[in-house]
Amino acid sequence: MKTAFHRAAVLAAAALLSGAAQAQVKLPPTLAWSAYDVGSAGYNQSVGIGNALKQKYNVSLRVLPGKNDISRNLPLRNGQVQFSANGVGGAYLAQEGLFDFGAKEWGPQPVRGLMLNTSDQLLTILAAKDSGVKTIADLKGKRVAWVIGAPSLNQNITAILAFANLTWNDVQRVEFGGFGAAMDGIVNNQVDAAFSSSVSGKAYAIAKSPRGLVYPVISHQDKAGWKRLNALAPFFKPFMGTEGAELSKDHPAESSAYPYPILMTYANQNADLVYNMTKAMVETFDMYKGSAPGASGWAVDRQIFDWVVPYHDGAIRYWKEAGQWKPGHQAHNDMLIKRQQVLARAWAGMNKAGDINAEAFAAAWEKARAAALAKAGM
Repeated sequence: MKTAFHRAAVLAAAALLSGAAQAQVKLPPTLAWSAYDVGSAGYNQSVGIGNALKQKYNVSLRVLPGKNDISRNLPLRNGQVQFSANGVGGAYLAQEGLFDFGAKEWGPQPVRGLMLNTSDQLLTILAAKDSGVKTIADLKGKRVAWVIGAPSLNQNITAILAFANLTWNDVQRVEFGGFGAAMDGIVNNQVDAAFSSSVSGKAYAIAKSPRGLVYPVISHQDKAGWKRLNALAPFFKPFMGTEGAELSKDHPAESSAYPYPILMTYANQNADLVYNMTKAMVETFDMYKGSAPGASGWAVDRQIFDWVVPYHDGAIRYWKEAGQWKPGHQAHNDMLIKRQQVLARAWAGMNKAGDINAEAFAAAWEKARAAALAKAGM
């Protein structure tokens, strides 16, 4: 009996050690992410996360800054980075094959999420205080930034303008080559308004500049306005921002928000790597949550598992182990993957479009995409 008990004890101990070994985070010595420009919320938070990974696991994180959605997704698609601290453009619009992602060289992308940041920040149009803009309607006739290759920024502005029954024809469109340049354009008096997170380093820079910073009110009581906004950008929600430049719990702003950054990858990324990346994000949270404005939004209790892009199988494995992933989340995820498959088949059919110019191709894709989604009941 003693021998049997001893053998059982040894086996139990071995099992526990094996489980503990499996529970350890296993990441390559070097990781690479893409993010927005230096000074953006996504970049600043990525740097803070990188410092935590270095301290806890001796893993070096290289953050590759990109001026727009395309330049964040291109290295991810090409395998130059494993993950991206992306925005709604690189995630949702890429999945949908919309705007710049509807070009011949792109099409619907098989994106997958790991985590979302849902902090107390705003994602909205911000304006120079000296411009006199107080509401979205006040943007009429003002100079508004358009960032080349950044459909998320531009479409977000389109949607917010629609809130006040405005279009780009009602404002002065000023083009910039990247997010950082557009924000600097406010400081340099080249433009009056641009789209940003309230926790962006650039937002703080505008607030400290002679021009000052204001968040034009997007009234939560204006249901008709919100209906127009959400018809163009369904991922937005009314939000009282309390974190960011010129914001606090005592001085909130009535505006809009959605999750940002979105830690994402592609469907073909190694599931074990995704699992361990997700686990590492959770395990090091206390180390990076105060490293940059808005970083507290990565908390487990702030995750949304039924958003507009599906989660990666590796991330789902972690969230199941953590007790966060429910049957309803899986059903929603399966639906989103089915949606991506519908879009992928519709895109494959575009090979029949022949040799046509970019404008004709975009129009043909818009029709094919709508028809495929309608047929699928989506």
